[in-house]
Amino acid sequence: MHDIIEQLEKKRGGARLGGGKRRIDAQHAKGKLTARERLDLLLDEGTFEEWDMFVEHRCADFGMAEQKVPGDGVVTGYGMINGRLVFVFSQDFTVFGGALSEAHAEKICKVMDQAMKVGAPVIGLNDSGGARIQEGVASLGGYAEVFQRNVMASGVIPQISLIMGPCAGGAVYSPAMTDFIFMVRDSSYMFVTGPEVVKTVTHEEVTAEQLGGAGTHTTQSGVADLAFANDVEALLMLRRFFNYLPLNNRDGPPLRPSGDVPDREDLSLDTLVPDSPNKAYDMKELILKVVDDGDFFELQADYAKNIVVGFGRMAGYSVGIVANNPQVLAGCLDIKSSIKAARFVRFCDAFSIPVITFVDVPGFMPGTSQEYGGIIKHGAKLLYAYAECTVPKVTVITRKAYGGAYDVMSSKHLRGDVNFAWPNAEIAVMGAKGAVEIIFREDKGDPAKLAAREAEYKARFANPFVAGARGYIDDVIQPHETRRRICRSLAMLKDKKLQNPWRKHGNIPL
Repeated sequence: MHDIIEQLEKKRGGARLGGGKRRIDAQHAKGKLTARERLDLLLDEGTFEEWDMFVEHRCADFGMAEQKVPGDGVVTGYGMINGRLVFVFSQDFTVFGGALSEAHAEKICKVMDQAMKVGAPVIGLNDSGGARIQEGVASLGGYAEVFQRNVMASGVIPQISLIMGPCAGGAVYSPAMTDFIFMVRDSSYMFVTGPEVVKTVTHEEVTAEQLGGAGTHTTQSGVADLAFANDVEALLMLRRFFNYLPLNNRDGPPLRPSGDVPDREDLSLDTLVPDSPNKAYDMKELILKVVDDGDFFELQADYAKNIVVGFGRMAGYSVGIVANNPQVLAGCLDIKSSIKAARFVRFCDAFSIPVITFVDVPGFMPGTSQEYGGIIKHGAKLLYAYAECTVPKVTVITRKAYGGAYDVMSSKHLRGDVNFAWPNAEIAVMGAKGAVEIIFREDKGDPAKLAAREAEYKARFANPFVAGARGYIDDVIQPHETRRRICRSLAMLKDKKLQNPWRKHGNIPL
């Protein structure tokens, strides 16, 4: 028995050592942690239960029979984050460059299958050179098995990808199908084809960082949600982010009790919106003053900045927040912002997280680049997301809500549950100046007459009471009471029941 125990500990020691001290030192020299060090930081101390530590690849070609490492380049299992269950896999770059083999994929699939059975999120720490070339099609089949599970788990359990090194070729499509992607600056990158292939095919000279680095994917492509300075910051922020998410689609938004009372008022909000309709203000200031403890976790902060999305808490419960940002493009909806917000709303709907929408939108962005890029179809994604959404929806119009963009931003007509407006809100087809120039085009040559018409239009429509008279606005509220009114609305909506007609699935305008 003693010999068996000794042999077991020796095997465990070999698995924990991964690719060996030299490769671990090389990983550290790049400023990166090892697969196991990452899990130690991510999970509550002493909670990690590892599975399949002794799994080895089955490839005998190209001398691989002599190169076997227990665990085969990925550490899998489950543990706790702040006392809540989570399944994890962490790819080990020190073993075959983290390359995915058939056995490696089977380990990932096993934890994903179990996560689905018990209803717990899956977090993947990606650090891999891609498919293991020596295994050929077997490794490609392994990727496809993971992809299938990503799709089956979508909307059932939250899936989060943290890219902590290379992620190239077919490897990118698994993170792409997860709910959120985080990256590490200067050490992680994602692309379908690398710089060498790009140079050969298109003759473009580009570095890995320019092609698929964290900066590229958080500012230009929108593929990643956030980027962090290093492994430690990324893992600690991921722990914080995890607190906002339910464990599965039957769980409901998590509760974190707060000393921030629901009926707190903030008189500074009464002067947040400037008197001039053309002057910008900081919508994030409103969000921070309304949510519990000023705690707001913004997503895609550097992409499509004309709309703000993220998680906060109201009366202790997680909520999703969508807000037009008048500081960027006057808060207009364009292609990128519509897609960004639509995906976020659909996540919230899938996991029963209430959606709060702050509206200050002058319309959709005009121009040939938007029309040629398909703003009609892409803008419809946000409309579709809000219309399909059955979770509690509370909307606050802070200043402008013009045209079709008014409809899209969680209006009463798209089954908004509670719709408020601040006293200075304007709800109309368009701004007074544009409207008057169309209605009274015959007066264009008379500026004084046109100005009088504009003043008349403003007096008639530049307020929330016309919409209120039709029941499109439930109440006109003082800005300082916004938090109290939202918290009361969410409490009232806590047991809301609404079901869409049965269907296999809708056909969202992709």
